[in-house]
Amino acid sequence: MDKSDIEKIQKIIADRKKADQFFTGNSQVYSSFVEMEQKTYVTGNLEKKYKELIAVGISVVINCESCMEWHIKQALDSGATREQVIESIEVGIEMGGGPATVSARFALKVLEYYTK
Repeated sequence: MDKSDIEKIQKIIADRKKADQFFTGNSQVYSSFVEMEQKTYVTGNLEKKYKELIAVGISVVINCESCMEWHIKQALDSGATREQVIESIEVGIEMGGGPATVSARFALKVLEYYTK
């Protein structure tokens, strides 16, 4: 991972924080989404880490770099191992085919960013 990869990930984080600050208190739609997200990722029949790992695979399939950054970090913070994150990326590759291999490259950089 080179300097531009690190800068890209850090920009995604900064942009998310800036948007969150703007929308929080200014958008009922955003607030409703955040509430839904919080309810979705609590441990229920599936532990939070497994829900986050599912979201990692989906993020690879839909090529959402911001989603990959967020859900990989959340998965790791919830106790997922590096190997579990890699397997969830692999599930995304299988489900998304060739285009998902491109997304997986970015996901691996995010994983490296958080686990080095």
